[in-house]
Amino acid sequence: MKTRIALAVAAIAAIAAVSAPAALADHSWGGYHWARQSNPFTLKLGDNVSGLWDGMLVTASNDWTKSKVLDAPIVPGGTDARRCNPTLGQVEVCSYNYGGQQWLGVATIWISGGHIVQGTVKNNDFYFGASPYQYRYNNTAQMQHVICQEIGHIFGLDHQDETGISLDTCMDYYHNTSASDTQSTHPNEGDYDELLCIYDPASAGDTLTSRTGHSCTGTGHLDSTTTVGAAAFSPLASVRTSKFVTPLAGGAQMVTFVTWAGF
Repeated sequence: MKTRIALAVAAIAAIAAVSAPAALADHSWGGYHWARQSNPFTLKLGDNVSGLWDGMLVTASNDWTKSKVLDAPIVPGGTDARRCNPTLGQVEVCSYNYGGQQWLGVATIWISGGHIVQGTVKNNDFYFGASPYQYRYNNTAQMQHVICQEIGHIFGLDHQDETGISLDTCMDYYHNTSASDTQSTHPNEGDYDELLCIYDPASAGDTLTSRTGHSCTGTGHLDSTTTVGAAAFSPLASVRTSKFVTPLAGGAQMVTFVTWAGF
């Protein structure tokens, strides 16, 4: 499984393909984060999934809610799964047969004023059903890995590792080969520490090192306004599957993180 990343560098429309080394010391995704005025904050996950994905969304919601800085409850979806349009101030999580586009999952965030204002997660049933690639990806462990990872991206997390080894986190590149191979299907201590580094003002300037070997330096701060649950921003763009940073009206940006299928 490959992942290609598009990142905005400062305010410049620069595109960079990033390959992270093993045990990435800091796996914040470009410093992107949601604005909020207190912790823990609540970031709703809109349920636009079906079939096996329903239970997996519950598992991912419970896993990420274990973080000390955020809660991720499931709410009724605000879009149809095929379009997977965004909703301001929350995350829409979708599952659909999006076709053989060589990606298993896509996480897209919209940036305005330096903060995430909305996000979508697409899980591609084409590779998890009766297709020529079913033998490779169609198992529940791999599905859980994908939905957990794409939601983690929406919070502002990058990968911990991109070599294909398992660090026992859904934020690595490990490929689960069967339903009984449950490595890398949940966040690990390093992911929770990274969320503290991103969002916790008490960790600002401190280096957090987990038992998993991950470390990060806190940059967390609170904001005077919030983008969680906000409804004052108009992106003027529909969701598109892309690996590029897309400029939007008013200086905003749409950033897409793609989890590609490996061939």
